[in-house]
Amino acid sequence: MSSPQSHEANSRSHKRKPSKQASNSNQHSVPQKPVGKSSNGRDSPSSSAKANSSSLITQMPILISGLAVLLACVYSAVKATTHGTDVMVVASTANASGQIQAIDRLDFNVFGQDGPFRQSSITEFFNPSNTTPPFFQVFDPRFLQILGPNPSIRIVASNPEFAFAHEAPIWLQETDEVTFASNDGGALGMSDLDHNNQVAKISLKEVQEKIKAAGGGVKPVNVTVTKQLDLPETVQMTNGGTGPLNGSLLLINSGRGPLPPSIVLSDPNPPFTTTVLLDNFFGRQFNSLNDIKIHPTTKKLFFTDAPYGFANQFRPPTLMPNQVYRFDPDTGSVRVVADGFNKSNGVAFSQDGKTAYVYVFFRFSPHIQGLTFKPLWYSRTDTGVNFGVFGLDQTAPATIYAFDVHPTSQAFMNRRVFAYADTGLPDGIQLDTKGNVYSGCGDGVQVWDSDGTLLGKFFIGTTSANMVFAGQGRLVILGETAVYLAEIAASGFNLAH
Repeated sequence: MSSPQSHEANSRSHKRKPSKQASNSNQHSVPQKPVGKSSNGRDSPSSSAKANSSSLITQMPILISGLAVLLACVYSAVKATTHGTDVMVVASTANASGQIQAIDRLDFNVFGQDGPFRQSSITEFFNPSNTTPPFFQVFDPRFLQILGPNPSIRIVASNPEFAFAHEAPIWLQETDEVTFASNDGGALGMSDLDHNNQVAKISLKEVQEKIKAAGGGVKPVNVTVTKQLDLPETVQMTNGGTGPLNGSLLLINSGRGPLPPSIVLSDPNPPFTTTVLLDNFFGRQFNSLNDIKIHPTTKKLFFTDAPYGFANQFRPPTLMPNQVYRFDPDTGSVRVVADGFNKSNGVAFSQDGKTAYVYVFFRFSPHIQGLTFKPLWYSRTDTGVNFGVFGLDQTAPATIYAFDVHPTSQAFMNRRVFAYADTGLPDGIQLDTKGNVYSGCGDGVQVWDSDGTLLGKFFIGTTSANMVFAGQGRLVILGETAVYLAEIAASGFNLAH
């Protein structure tokens, strides 16, 4: 995006000459809204080739697949002009799926006084190429190393009437299945003060069969979503999960009404035996437990507590600070390792366990005062703009913080800003084997390097609360009413213990 043509000279420090192949020259590039769909405006380079070797070298970016060629294609990509804005677009022949869109950030550093600025980080997206999701949005060439030479992303399960795929993704290696929980108390979650949410699963074997039967390309498929667990009455509103731990799902639950938040181990196989590991802090209920990870070296459990159950009206008002805890299931010891959060949410560790990442959520709107807990269900139409009945404050943190982990006490130290999300709210966090940090945000999954530089996005055009690596080169992304599979080069480290 940039200012209109008449203001371009004043708003840009450099001017790039549009390609003669540019398309959609009259299309107005504006911040994309979640419901908007439009053409991607991709151009393809010439495919003609001569038989002699010099011509072969000239045509190398087209004739040879591979990461090196993909990198070359990014920098020699066609420049498509949209209403006076140069948009860098990777040629569709650069990868078979044609789903890569590379953005030159120099083209968008200055909009000018009449530029189409975004007014909302929730309802407007940064999608200057106006590409229809899902696709890969590249801001740094290193993101192409994550994607590999022929990446693809598609919907593999969907139900537009039910937010069945919200949180707690766990990959079960033995059966090649992914389990996850439906939205607990949020829009389309079918859960509230009187109704629990559900834990379900999909088979990635079935996904591959459906993709093969679809005949290639990136067409969406829709596999069976199977309800996985009938949790006991003491286990309510599952919101986070990791592992498996000793072969069982490690689930963290927000609680419901007077039923306490808890950490449980659930056998993924019949009869689905469930053991509650923790449901109080020295006799006090937690607020609504949110996310959990196993420390990669000590195997202790680290989890976050937050007020979202109260915000979504299925838990009473909070009675404890929003904190991060360490729990030793062998000794029963539980202690606070970090506090001072607005609202703590996702948590993750680097592979060596020396760095921790915690996401902090928007605060309640200051415009509503004197609100009391009311035990009733009410209508919600937006999972981001309306934070329960409290609204949303865009000036509050939407930030991932990094911490050093103390080698003996494992307290979180040296808090520092790692990254601030441009769209929506960072939620669940995962890392790949190279130390890149992935977080579910308002437009999909955003990826930063270990220094906090945004590399790119798995752009799905809607909120993703979490994702999980499912073996080599597969990233399963939860998108509330849909599950996406991205087949890429990167892999995550093993979360099973």
